[in-house]
Amino acid sequence: MEQVDFIIVGAGSAGCVLANRLSENGKFKVMLLEAGGSDLNFWIWLPIGYGKTFYKRSVNWMYETEPNPELNNRVSYWPRGKVMGGSSSINAMVYIRGQAQDFDGWKDMGNPGWGWDDVLPYFKKAETNDRGGCDFRGDSGPLHVGTMDRFLHPICQNYITAGEQIQIPRNADFNGASQEGLGTYQNTARGGMRMSTARAYIRPARKRRNLRVEKRALAQRVLFENGRAVGVEYSQNGKVKQAFAAREVILSAGAINSPQLLQLSGVGPAELLKSKGIEVVRDVGGVGQNLQDHLGIDFLYRSKVPTLNNQLHSWHGKLLQGMRYVLTRGGPLSLGVNQGGGFIRSRPSLDRPNMQVFFSPVSYTKAPPGKRPLMNPDPFAGFLLGTQPMHPTSRGHLAIRSADPAQAPEIHPNYLSTELDMQEMLEGIHFMRKLAAAPAFQEIIESEIAPGPQAQDDAAFIEYIREKVGTVFHPVGTCKMGPDAKTDVVDARLKLHGIEGLRVVDASIFPTVTSGNTNAPAIMVGEKGADLILQDHI
Repeated sequence: MEQVDFIIVGAGSAGCVLANRLSENGKFKVMLLEAGGSDLNFWIWLPIGYGKTFYKRSVNWMYETEPNPELNNRVSYWPRGKVMGGSSSINAMVYIRGQAQDFDGWKDMGNPGWGWDDVLPYFKKAETNDRGGCDFRGDSGPLHVGTMDRFLHPICQNYITAGEQIQIPRNADFNGASQEGLGTYQNTARGGMRMSTARAYIRPARKRRNLRVEKRALAQRVLFENGRAVGVEYSQNGKVKQAFAAREVILSAGAINSPQLLQLSGVGPAELLKSKGIEVVRDVGGVGQNLQDHLGIDFLYRSKVPTLNNQLHSWHGKLLQGMRYVLTRGGPLSLGVNQGGGFIRSRPSLDRPNMQVFFSPVSYTKAPPGKRPLMNPDPFAGFLLGTQPMHPTSRGHLAIRSADPAQAPEIHPNYLSTELDMQEMLEGIHFMRKLAAAPAFQEIIESEIAPGPQAQDDAAFIEYIREKVGTVFHPVGTCKMGPDAKTDVVDARLKLHGIEGLRVVDASIFPTVTSGNTNAPAIMVGEKGADLILQDHI
């Protein structure tokens, strides 16, 4: 047994931020529990190594959902980081904050202090942008955000020009004054290597005597006394251990593991807990509810001009690019999987973008099951376009299967369960067809591989959606922040409704999923959450 001031469960995108900030002033003893191991792994630090960690059980929880009724009963694969840095160590590194309306919407839902003007300072606090600071970007934070334009494939210009030809403006910074338009993504990278939160926040803090990091420590349950959280029970190296927190227990285990741990600890829907033989500490019906995620759909094309396929398919191409990376930390191996991107309105009546767009100058038409062969693309020149509706109205849930902490929970995404969600998927498909028909793309498109020219009406598109649509790996919302203790899980200070000494600080608190990739907002939640905690204890 050990006593500290704060115990943080989960060294992921928010947990690493908390561990750094709560130990920064030297006043508090902080323990960080991580179920996975070290991030000192070549495939984690190599940006395109994302393809290797995608199915690597040693660093990945490798969750699977229950069959999805609207997706022809397909099971969806959900990778989640089980390693220092969490999903920031295995994601595609795209840095997107979201739209001001996202956060103003959170505030309007009864969460004071979470409007855009409230959260922007925390985004800036976290960031050092390689373009420098401005009203929207930070220049002195631990998280380095890099511009990839130097090594982008030339056909990215065809993509951007095609957008301009159909009246979609070029946008040089999706995290600036406006998100709308097409352009190229910035990545969480520095010096040609991934910038996870473990690298950004834990490495600078690792020698602090008041910060203790316990790896391969699987939290089994939160410990309570008289309705107050006082510690955590965890297993490590075959032994069950306990640690106690004099001030707070903080769950930062992510949108799957935080609600799972609460349910295992007796905090959640009472009937569910009783059915699994778990004593109810507090009946909180919202734990595990409000699950949201982004779904994406891809179009694949055969190209008339060389793409990354030509550089990476052959063994000598791999060798050449590998040598280039080792010698210069540059080239395609230093980039994420998505090079071009953007945000558009699929209906002119909308007052903000509702659709995210992806462009990759590479294609994979025959990826074997359980593989993500980012360094073994098609043997012909090809590329892909993708899109995802950003504001899904479908809501899912998750629930523990048993009282066993090692057993993965049931995940029910409930994808495409509303008419609007299917409508917007169709609108995204029609947009991609329109974009591909622009002259700049027609110059380089030899043929459409998938869904193919035979797909010409909504009936064919709907079948393609049901068969091919997939998660973009942005689950959020399962410990929703809000003022209603009957339906929400945490309040605006991220404290559990009705329980002392317990907070949740991660993407599970999002009331609604943000507009785009969710890693940057999760890091922001870590920064703001740390300030809220310090305000209460200093």
